[in-house]
Amino acid sequence: MVGCQSFTGDRVWLSSVTERGYRLEVKLKNRIRMMAVVLFICCSATVAADIYKYEDRSGKLYFTDRPLKGNGYRLLWRSPTAGKKSVSSRIDTASSEKNRHRYSPMIEEIAQKVRLKPALLHAVIKAESAYDPRALSRTGAQGLMQLMPGTAKRYGVYDSWDPKSNLTGGATYLRDLLIMFDNDLRLALAAYNAGENAVKKFGNRIPPYPETEAYVARVLDLYRENQSSGQFAALN
Repeated sequence: MVGCQSFTGDRVWLSSVTERGYRLEVKLKNRIRMMAVVLFICCSATVAADIYKYEDRSGKLYFTDRPLKGNGYRLLWRSPTAGKKSVSSRIDTASSEKNRHRYSPMIEEIAQKVRLKPALLHAVIKAESAYDPRALSRTGAQGLMQLMPGTAKRYGVYDSWDPKSNLTGGATYLRDLLIMFDNDLRLALAAYNAGENAVKKFGNRIPPYPETEAYVARVLDLYRENQSSGQFAALN
């Protein structure tokens, strides 16, 4: 993803860039500054990038590369390319339960190897890919753990479509994030979704990105469900 700029008064700074997309929150004093931001984003993004402009209930404006969900946001404008995906995403949710049974032994083996709770790893995989080893996001994340190419390279995953390699790389990354954020699961999950630099930028707090906030809540819900089911009690 490309960078973007935030404008508040007369000060300018670079906002953080994440592997899963970017968010830009701005308060603009006049239409000229508003257009300056739009032009900067459009010129900096790839030709096929989608740009959306939203307003929340407090009047804050958001420029984002993907649609925002929820009743708290009102779509004001979108670029002409919006709706035309530069990368075709795919995910097979119909086979989720079958794939869960197929890969459960491997998931549990890797969880124990990297010292993660299987119930947690299962929750992340379900939220990320619905257990589809061929899942592909529109931003280029691949496989069961939805590894971005940069993260895959960093963890020695040379074939993200290989389930075992993907799981090993993603699980190791998640473990490292837990260590980095002092075993704060909420921050580790936020970093897995938005990148560790985004979490650090906001003072070791969950970045105020709607996608990331929803992701953390979903994984925690799935994790609690897995724990309460007792299915992984002997393994945790």
